[in-house]
Amino acid sequence: MTPAIDLLKKAKAEHRIHSYEHDPKSASYGLEAAEKLGLEPARVFKTLLVCSEKNELLVAVVPVTGSLDLKALAHAANVKKADMADPAAAQRATGYLVGGISPLGQKKRLRTFIDSSAQALPSIFVSAGRRGLEVELAPEVLAEHTAGSFASIGRG
Repeated sequence: MTPAIDLLKKAKAEHRIHSYEHDPKSASYGLEAAEKLGLEPARVFKTLLVCSEKNELLVAVVPVTGSLDLKALAHAANVKKADMADPAAAQRATGYLVGGISPLGQKKRLRTFIDSSAQALPSIFVSAGRRGLEVELAPEVLAEHTAGSFASIGRG
């Protein structure tokens, strides 16, 4: 298992694990997950790491069907500027490989922001910590176990 799944099991949080055969040539890990699991893409969320001007790493969880609005994230995090984090820094901080970074069970507790569109859904899918492995859970459960907050940080 992965640290993300271990965390949910230990907390007895309601979740379901879904796996699929990952294709290393896939252009988008999130859209691949939606397609291979037969999911509505708007319910699949990607985990992105961002770096503020203060060198603070932040976690953004947004639908795979859109993109991250860096200005909106900076506003939500109360920082002046946000840029995509260096992949090596993201891997070091989370303990996960890019393409399989889960918002759950990261090595360091980072401030986490979940796009508010998640709140309208009964459950969402996020990486379970490995390419080809997704975890389905209620948005509120994700927020609780990441100490995350909801904010309008995604762009359609």
